[in-house]
Amino acid sequence: MKDMPQLGIGTFRLEGDTARRSVLDALQVGFRHVDTAQFYGNEEQVGDAIITSKLERNDLFVTTKVWYESLSEDKFIPSVHESLSKLKLEHVDLLLVHWPYPGEEVRMEDYLGQLAKAKELGLTRHIGVSNFTIEQMEEAERILGKGAIYTNQIELHPFMQNRKVVEACEAMGVMVTAYMPFAVGKIMDDETLNAIADEHNATPAQVVLAWMEKKGIRTIPSSTSKVHLQENFDYTGVTLTKDNIARIDDLDNGERIVDPDFAPHWD
Repeated sequence: MKDMPQLGIGTFRLEGDTARRSVLDALQVGFRHVDTAQFYGNEEQVGDAIITSKLERNDLFVTTKVWYESLSEDKFIPSVHESLSKLKLEHVDLLLVHWPYPGEEVRMEDYLGQLAKAKELGLTRHIGVSNFTIEQMEEAERILGKGAIYTNQIELHPFMQNRKVVEACEAMGVMVTAYMPFAVGKIMDDETLNAIADEHNATPAQVVLAWMEKKGIRTIPSSTSKVHLQENFDYTGVTLTKDNIARIDDLDNGERIVDPDFAPHWD
C-alpha cells in the first residue's frame, strides 16, 4: 500500500493470543494499517495475524518502531532485521524512531543516519519519528533533509491536542499520526463527546475519529473487541458540523497520559 491509511490498528499493551486475535479481527473488519513496535513485544503475533489473514502484502501498511536502547550504530540495523524476522516480512512500510535518545551517548545524527540506512537497504519504504518535540523535529530535518520524515507519531486526543507540534509538522510537510486517540477510554465518559455522539447516532469513539480526519491527522486506535473495531472502522458515517468540531476543540486541557522518565522536555 502506497500511503498510510487514515485509520490503523494500534497494538500497544496487546500480548500473545490477544494481540494475534485483535490484529486478525481488525484486518477482517477492513483495517489495512497495523502499527507495532519492538518495545510492545508482539511483532511475532502481528506477523502471525498478517499471514493468517491471507491478505496481499501490497494491500497492507505495516509500521514498527526502533526502541531507544537499540539506537546505537551497532544495534540499530540488527534490531530492524530482528523485527522483520518476527513480522515475517521482507520490509515494513514505515520505520520510526520510537523515542528520541534520552542521553548524550548516542547522537541524533548517528541514529537518524541508521534510520536513513534502513531505507537505503530496502528494509522500509518510509522513515519517521515518534514523540519528537518541535526542536527535535527541526534538528531531524536538518540531518535528513526536507521531506525525508514521513510522520511524527505523537500522543493526541481531545484532551491533549498538541497544537504547537501539529502546526510545526504541518509547516514542515510532516504527517501527524495520533496515538492514544481515545485517551485510554476517557472519551467515553465525556459529556460533550457523548452529546455529539447522540446527535449523530454514533459512539464517542466514532466522533473522535471523524474529528481526527477533519483535522488531517491519521490515527491508530486499538481495541480487543471486534464489535468496537467494526464501529471504529465505520466512523466515516459521521459528518461533524463546524459547531461539533469547535466544541471538541474546546476540550483541550493539556492532559498528557504518556510521560515516561526518559521523555523529552515537551513543547
